[in-house]
Amino acid sequence: MNLESSEISKLYLVPTPIGNLEDMTLRAIKLLKEVDVVLAEDTRTSGKLLKHFQIETPMLSHHMHNEHKMVDRIVKRIQAGENFALISDAGTPAISDPGFLLTRACIENGIEVECLPGATAFVPALVNSGFPNDKFVFEGFLPVKKGRQTRLKMLSEETRTLIFYESPHKLVKTLGHFEEYFGENRMVSVSRELTKLFEETRRGTLKEIKEHYIEHPPKGEIVIIVKGNTQK
Repeated sequence: MNLESSEISKLYLVPTPIGNLEDMTLRAIKLLKEVDVVLAEDTRTSGKLLKHFQIETPMLSHHMHNEHKMVDRIVKRIQAGENFALISDAGTPAISDPGFLLTRACIENGIEVECLPGATAFVPALVNSGFPNDKFVFEGFLPVKKGRQTRLKMLSEETRTLIFYESPHKLVKTLGHFEEYFGENRMVSVSRELTKLFEETRRGTLKEIKEHYIEHPPKGEIVIIVKGNTQK
């Protein structure tokens, strides 16, 4: 659909590649060229993406530090007839990235929201783990301090496959916490640099994988998949 022929202005949530630019969909490229404004988590990062696909749509910065004060302003502009697309630095907006607040505000104000399908880091990591994926729990980033122990204690009894995001410099520490609460023999799969040149997935017990990354400090974005508690 050509946005110019539509009488209804919308908010579009548009996934972007998590590494490999060839994962950008044709529909996403077309839509980003047609909207009035692209909301970007980091305009410098997104500027490179838009330039690569020859997208000249104006950008506005929309990130976790300014989204609260931006929401009302954006809602009013959409109500006035402008179409906005929201993108994050990588992956699908609102999945451990800004997007929820604006989406909720649009829905509450009767604005139509449309989310395009596309790249999300945890899906390939989950499927590639070899662990049961008919039921799973997405935890994203764990609390840094407050509430972390309580959360891990609760999750230790979870029978569904667990999904976490983590930064490379915190991976070993987090695997140590998992080892403490889930047991050193619980199976884990760690995927990093998904879709990129040095993509890697390592599978084993929490003890084995933690020891590997102590000896080989990791780089890049990381998804941790932990097998659910199968003990009765």
